[in-house]
Amino acid sequence: MKLLRIAPAALFACSLFVSPAFAVNKDMVQLQTQVQQLQESVARLQQANDERMGVLRDLVQQTADSVNRMSVSVNTLQKQMSTSSETEAGKTEQLSNQVQSLNDSMDELKARLGRMEKALSDLQNQQQSINAKLDNGVPSGGSNMPPAGANPVPDTAVPYTPPPAATPTPRKGGKPAAGTPMSQGVDPNAAQQPVAESAPPVSDLYQTAYSDYVAAKYALASAEFNRVIQFYPDNALSGNANFYLGEIDYRAGKFPSAIKFYDKVLEQYPGNNKIALSHLHKGYALIATRQEAAGARELRALIARYPGTPEANQARVKLNGLKRAAN
Repeated sequence: MKLLRIAPAALFACSLFVSPAFAVNKDMVQLQTQVQQLQESVARLQQANDERMGVLRDLVQQTADSVNRMSVSVNTLQKQMSTSSETEAGKTEQLSNQVQSLNDSMDELKARLGRMEKALSDLQNQQQSINAKLDNGVPSGGSNMPPAGANPVPDTAVPYTPPPAATPTPRKGGKPAAGTPMSQGVDPNAAQQPVAESAPPVSDLYQTAYSDYVAAKYALASAEFNRVIQFYPDNALSGNANFYLGEIDYRAGKFPSAIKFYDKVLEQYPGNNKIALSHLHKGYALIATRQEAAGARELRALIARYPGTPEANQARVKLNGLKRAAN
């Protein structure tokens, strides 16, 4: 009976202790469940972030590859443009050299034509002198009458006069008039001497100098070009001589001296066929002496004055090169 009385009390006491423990376990389970859910959410978020980061990495890699390909393409395009520009510059320079050679050939042809005209004129003068002397000759028999079949009256319409009474009467140009004995004839070249009597014809001087220049005999050519300028300062070929003196100094690296010769062509011979080349090579010489601004102005002046010439194209190429070097 005592046991039966104690049992309910024990059961009641156990119930008092078991109820809070059961409540604590339930809260722990809920907390663990929530923690588990939170961990799963974090894991899913981490997974989603990893996936997004993977996508971003792929996009960044693709962008980097695209930028690299674009950089390679740009570099290739720049090389092609540079090669094309150099090729165009080479072609333009070659064309300019061909044009210059053509101009030089024209000068040489003009010089040859001048020599031919002079030779023809001398031949005509000699022929006229011989004809006049034959008209004034005396027959071997000693007679004072003209020989049979000869015309006693030459083209000057002066009556025939026997040799002893003749006086030398020169015609225009130094040719002897009819009736002048052979011993008293006038030199047919007496009235045709140039102002500088000791100077050869300008065409001969220039052609000799140019031939030596082409043969790279620069010292000799320089002296001969200076003779052209000395004896014929106002002749058009003196402008060419100044230009080639500038070219000789330019090739020798004497840029200030070359600039002075180019200036002489530009200032003293405005109609010369070397004006455009003088502008171009003066600009080159200024750039070679570290005067880029002055050289650029000279090249722009050439382009403005002669826009469609090969020299202007070369000037544009040089200016573009200066801009790329400045950048």
